[in-house]
Amino acid sequence: MHFATATALLAALRERSVSATELLAQTLARIDTRNPGLNAIVVQDRDRARRDAAEADAALARGDSRPLLGLPMTVKECFDVAGLPTTWGLAGTEKIPVPEDAVVVQRLRTAGAVVVGKTNVPPNLSDWQTANPIYGRTSNPWDAGRTPGGSSGGSAAALAAGLVALEIGTDIGGSLRVPAHCCGVYAHKPTHGLVPMRGCAPPGTPRLSVSSTIDLAVAGPMARSAADLELALDVIVGPDEDQSLAYSLHLPAARHRRLKDFRVLVLHGHPLLPTGAEVSDAVSRWVDRLAREGCHVSERSAQLPDMGTMARTYLQLLMAFFGAQMPPDAYEQVRRGAQSLDAGNDSPEALELRALASSHRDWIAADRVRTGMRHRWRQLFGVGDVDVVVCPVMPLPALLHDDLPMQQRTVEIDGQRLPYSCMGVWAGPATMAGLPATALPIGVGASGLPIGVQAIGPQFEDRTPLAFARLVEQAFGGFVTPESRPFHGSRRRGTQVVAVDVKGRVVANAMRFLLELAADGLGVALLGEAFASRAVSDGRLVRVLPEWNTGVDQVHARTPSSWL
Repeated sequence: MHFATATALLAALRERSVSATELLAQTLARIDTRNPGLNAIVVQDRDRARRDAAEADAALARGDSRPLLGLPMTVKECFDVAGLPTTWGLAGTEKIPVPEDAVVVQRLRTAGAVVVGKTNVPPNLSDWQTANPIYGRTSNPWDAGRTPGGSSGGSAAALAAGLVALEIGTDIGGSLRVPAHCCGVYAHKPTHGLVPMRGCAPPGTPRLSVSSTIDLAVAGPMARSAADLELALDVIVGPDEDQSLAYSLHLPAARHRRLKDFRVLVLHGHPLLPTGAEVSDAVSRWVDRLAREGCHVSERSAQLPDMGTMARTYLQLLMAFFGAQMPPDAYEQVRRGAQSLDAGNDSPEALELRALASSHRDWIAADRVRTGMRHRWRQLFGVGDVDVVVCPVMPLPALLHDDLPMQQRTVEIDGQRLPYSCMGVWAGPATMAGLPATALPIGVGASGLPIGVQAIGPQFEDRTPLAFARLVEQAFGGFVTPESRPFHGSRRRGTQVVAVDVKGRVVANAMRFLLELAADGLGVALLGEAFASRAVSDGRLVRVLPEWNTGVDQVHARTPSSWL
């Protein structure tokens, strides 16, 4: 059950085919086995989890139907959990008392979730890698030499490794979407302001009774299926306690129920950043499949805001936010550095330095530009005849670990060496405008690493990109376990695939999936259960891969000669 979805696990709990206590024991055993090599879950709360699981079993016996009742899960380290440390990866903060749960954690517990622990983050949540001086480095389950992304990297690694089925992370610079892309899982960045952020603040921040809106930042769910994202979102959305006196929340239904009815605008490239061939090729193949499913796919719209202006405005707002968090001495140094720049220097480094030192007047000017961009986005999703905008999350798959200071790191995109900071460009459009964006896996690239895209939707219409991701998952398949990498990533010519369900039948989704493999140059054989079982017993099977979420129970990979 390690790779079962949250929805499937909750159904098993309600049907009493497994108890919450048993499910927790399986979860803890999996953590003991897999977490030491990944370092995804860095704080555990086993005694309280066992008590909560026992209480969940009693509640289930009474017929309690709370949406997450008995489900083991974890949350990102930046959320307050009473009695556990909240450090944000900053040394010296480990012993600061945490007296109560964050609002999001309170809502998860109220819904019946069993919170097992907390997952790793980079210092101050400010990196697309996940390592800090308190808890160390988190590795990607697909390749231990690579990062799971950041800053919700521990969250994504825990999901991809089958440690838990549900997670809650945060996003301001792609921190939900980037790890989802790097680890091949799902994530949803909600419309800005939908999920209360109280109790998600730097360590030592006074806990107040009133809500506070943090510019650009959101909290949202991560999972191994799109349906689980919506399940969790429905639990955590809604106004904070002080605001609920005046209003409640009702999210509109998704625009469409069938994949072929979606109008999809695809953005393949960005004017400020090349997209690596591995990502670009994967996106192009996936978009072709969308078109074959009947989606109306377009690649340009007059209503789309200017990509360069969006990127620069996002950088201005984001760096102003980070500048406001700087210690006074560090900020003064940045301010002097910005004043020394030539007026004509418009390099990315110069723009970032000026933004870090920006005044409130500068921020207001950028915010007014943002308002104009939000108007353009609303026009795009209205008269522009677009339901979702699909674009890359990052220009490359998961990066190798890099211990250099961020300012000294570089990345290579198809032979071009670029500053590491450029990797956040694709986070900007949705974050700058406060729009919902669902990250979803679309396959595995030539390197054997997962590739994802993000589907950006209209403001407050979070259910539209979520429905799009769910329908894509139903049509094409979704999460693939990292254990499948030795076969799926290699794309060896001449390898054959055998897909068999429990009765020896191949279902429609599996047929589409196998045809896609064949289009990539793989031989495909469809064999009945009896022959496949005999081959296994004869020892001629090269590898049995876990479920591919394609509607089949077994996928066998073998070389043609092994079946002679």
